[in-house]
Amino acid sequence: MRAQSSATLPTAIAVPAPGGAWSGTLQAALGVVAFSLTFPATAWGLEGFGPWTLVAVRCVLAAAIAGGCLLALRVPPPERRHWAGLAVVAAGVVVGFPLLTTLALQTSTTAHAAVVVGLLPLTTALLSALRTGTRPSRTFWAAALAGAAAVVAFTVRQSGGALTAADACLFAALLVCAAGYTEGGRLARVMPGWQVIGWALVLCLPLAVPGAALALAYEPARLTAHSVTGLLWVAAGSQFLGLVVWYRGMAAIGIPKASQLQLAQPLLTLVWSVLLLGEHLTPAAPLTAAAVLVCIAVTQRARG
Repeated sequence: MRAQSSATLPTAIAVPAPGGAWSGTLQAALGVVAFSLTFPATAWGLEGFGPWTLVAVRCVLAAAIAGGCLLALRVPPPERRHWAGLAVVAAGVVVGFPLLTTLALQTSTTAHAAVVVGLLPLTTALLSALRTGTRPSRTFWAAALAGAAAVVAFTVRQSGGALTAADACLFAALLVCAAGYTEGGRLARVMPGWQVIGWALVLCLPLAVPGAALALAYEPARLTAHSVTGLLWVAAGSQFLGLVVWYRGMAAIGIPKASQLQLAQPLLTLVWSVLLLGEHLTPAAPLTAAAVLVCIAVTQRARG
C-alpha cells in the first residue's frame, strides 16, 4: 500500500531490537519493495475485479491471514482502551486508503498516483506533530511545504490545469492514511506493530465479508492471471506481510536507517509502472518524485 511511511513509523518502535544489521536492512528493504508494488498490483487487480470487490476481498483475505497468525501465536486481544485507536487504523489504512487509491487508479496512471502519494510521509509528519503537540523546526516546515508545492504543481499540470476526481481521491487518501499511520504509531508503543495491523484487519472482518459478497453480486469478476495475482499481492504482500518485515527490519537496524530506505518507494513504483504495466513516463514524473524525495530527506534530518 502503502501503501507505510517513514515519517509515521518512527514512533512505532522506540528501542531497536537485537538482530543483525544486514538481516534487518534486508527485511526493511523487502518491506519497501512490497509497498512499492501496491499500485501496479492494484492496476492488475482492476483488470478483472471492480473497485469495491477488489478492496473488500483484499480486506477479507488479509484479515484471514492476520487472524490465523494471531490465533496460531495465541495473541491475547488488546485492552479495551486500545480499540478506538485500532478503529482509526482500520478506517485509514485498511479501508480508506485502499478504497480511495483503487477508485483513483480507475482513471489515473500508477506513475501519477505514485508521485502524489509520495507526499504521505510529509502528511503523516504533519498530523503526527498535531497529534503529539510537538513543534517541528522551520527547516522541517519549509521542506514540507516545498514538497507539497512540487506535487500540487505536478498534479495540476498533468491534469490539464484542474484537479480531477482521481486527484481528489488521492489527496483524500493521503489524509486518511496519515491519520491511520499516526494512530498506529502511537499504538505500536504498547504492542508489536504487526499486531496493530493484524487486529485492525480483524476488526474490519465483520463488515468486509458481507461487503465482499454484495460487491461480487453487483460487479462482474473476470479471473485472469493478472487480476488474481494483483488481488493476492495487495492482500498478502502489501496489506500484511510487507508490514511484518518492515517492522522487524526497522526494529533491527533502527528508525533512521530504515526511514532512508523508504525514501526510494515512489521511484520504485515508477519503475514498476514501466516494467509491469508498460506506462510511459513524462519527464515531470521522475523529476517531481526526486524533488519530493529530497524534501522528505530534509524533514527527516530536521526531525532527527
